[in-house]
Amino acid sequence: MTTSRFSRRHFLESSVTAASALVLGAGSLLNARGATAAKRTAVDQVTLGQTGIKLSRLGMGTGSNSGQAQFDLGREGFNSLVKYAYDQGITHFDCSQSYKTFEWLGGAVKGLPREKLFIQSKIPGQPENILEVIDRHRKVFDTDYVDSMLVHCMIKEGWTDQWKRIMDGFDEAKGKGWIRSKGVSCHSLPALRDARTTPWAQVHLVRVNPQGRRIDGPEESVWNDTVHEVSPVVAEIKAMKAKGRGIIGMKIIGNGEFVDAEDREKSIRFAMSLPELDAVVIGFKSRSEIDEAIKRINGALS
Repeated sequence: MTTSRFSRRHFLESSVTAASALVLGAGSLLNARGATAAKRTAVDQVTLGQTGIKLSRLGMGTGSNSGQAQFDLGREGFNSLVKYAYDQGITHFDCSQSYKTFEWLGGAVKGLPREKLFIQSKIPGQPENILEVIDRHRKVFDTDYVDSMLVHCMIKEGWTDQWKRIMDGFDEAKGKGWIRSKGVSCHSLPALRDARTTPWAQVHLVRVNPQGRRIDGPEESVWNDTVHEVSPVVAEIKAMKAKGRGIIGMKIIGNGEFVDAEDREKSIRFAMSLPELDAVVIGFKSRSEIDEAIKRINGALS
């Protein structure tokens, strides 16, 4: 009798232990699978600051040397490259009214699901009828709305006062649903500081690479061809993120001047190490450049 009870109790305890082990093992497997699923990649859909807008972590720029690099591909070659980028998971395309590719982008994304795309464009100068210009962007891109519209290439300190009429026009366009978010690209530290200070900006397009090539510096008059210290730019990026802004890094490949693979690797790893950057944009002119950037970003994030 005692032996029988002991054997039965021993059997039940052993069964519970075995079942627990299976549950724990399954949990470990689920955790492992979860860790795999959570692995970050170049083409993840990320959120742009507090806008709620989704875009791929890696974006395709269409304005290398004002778009000349992409324009030289010809329209068919440009369309093919945009479609290739999309097929690799890139849904984020950056353009500007001043780029030679401006009139081409709408045709290049034609047939792609609009709700999956993030289209960013920029307006230079102070056009007399800003709403008419914003509407033209919609018509050129053949879309009801532009996901992010930026004031382009601010250099001067105090630009927020000088551009108030334009900024008010952006606000009106946003109220109409013509643009989903608004912001600015800067080309000097004084302008970048003003961009961070103004509550108007939701999105920032910021030049950043660890080599300091073609990034924002202290002088307004020398903004494009010199090398600057990157730490002040990073400080502004951190302050912007603390305000909930969406931040996209540009000039990651030094305006295409990082011809050495080690420079490209260094810069991409640096950009991926900055949690404040929601995304980056790189001007591509070939499929191999897209493949390389995805590979390097994936490696940096692993």
